[in-house]
Amino acid sequence: MDIATAEAIVHPDATATGKPHYEVLDGLRGTAAVVVVLFHIMGMPIAWSDDGQYLHHAAMAVDFFFGLSGFVIAYAYDARWGRMSVGQFLTARLIRLHPLVVLGAVLGAISFLVDPFAANQHAIPIGVVLRDLALACLLLPYPVLPNRWTDTHSLNSPAWSLLQEYIGNLAYAFVLRRLGTRALGAVMGLTAAVLLWLLWRRNSIDMGSDWTSWWGAPARMAFSFTMGLWLYRVRERAPKLRLGWVVLSVILVIAFAMPLVPQSVPHGNGLYEAFALMLLFPAVILCGAHSQIGPVELALCKFAGRISYPLYMLHYPFLLIYMNFALFRKPPAATVFAAGAGSFMVVMVASWLAFKLYDEPIRASLKRARR
Repeated sequence: MDIATAEAIVHPDATATGKPHYEVLDGLRGTAAVVVVLFHIMGMPIAWSDDGQYLHHAAMAVDFFFGLSGFVIAYAYDARWGRMSVGQFLTARLIRLHPLVVLGAVLGAISFLVDPFAANQHAIPIGVVLRDLALACLLLPYPVLPNRWTDTHSLNSPAWSLLQEYIGNLAYAFVLRRLGTRALGAVMGLTAAVLLWLLWRRNSIDMGSDWTSWWGAPARMAFSFTMGLWLYRVRERAPKLRLGWVVLSVILVIAFAMPLVPQSVPHGNGLYEAFALMLLFPAVILCGAHSQIGPVELALCKFAGRISYPLYMLHYPFLLIYMNFALFRKPPAATVFAAGAGSFMVVMVASWLAFKLYDEPIRASLKRARR
């Protein structure tokens, strides 16, 4: 190993302005992304039944992403206003996020067209698929395609949360960054009340990705994203617990894997998820922000952080083919398990290759063009 490679492993990455990354938070984003992939691998062949699902609350991982996003955006940009315009901020966010949005949409269209296990998909006119691809590249929702449940973004379902991320970024650029800490806390309290009401009514946070519950998406984003912004403002006043990436990852996985609360306990599931979203996740983010880790854990966090966004944005088109194999061919359970394990490995390799060969070069090129 040469000196440059060794230094890259043991030293934290830096932001565009030279600030060190919160490496533990990057690692936790990777943990949550893996949880989402495993949740989908387990849920797809059983049509999202809870029987056979071991990550019962993994839908909360998206809310954890929103909270992390608010925290790191405040860290990266709060001090730059005055030297940076709204247009420059939005351009920077587009460069960071949109290349993988486009790649996810293209992979989703390819997956839909070449899937060998779902003959009914081949009956859809190519013009319809191209229209949906164009809308997907713009992150806009579109009508449901066959074998895609009722997703608002049928070609690549995780894109629904990126649409909400963009809305949160716009709210930050135009309004939220201007608020004082108390006013931001008041906004967080209001959004928490709305989300609590929805959790009380629906008894589940799993809403927003489909046409039957699309209105839940902005409620989820509004609370967690604002909470992340507010946490950054008050981080120095909080107790400085330093648990590290491994311990915090275990805590997250336990929270995602807790069994569903029985229906005999009214509103119990929603109340548990409210506890996780509004108390546990903020504590995990603050602990991660304050944690200091050694070189081995740092290297793992850097890898997890780098692969997290490609993994989240690109896994679904691959898993849809796996899903249709399981649902249409109905193979034995052992075969489904093997196909799921193989799909996980394919997704991991494809995500890393996409990061190194597509995302990094494209973003570097766009940054040069912007300068």
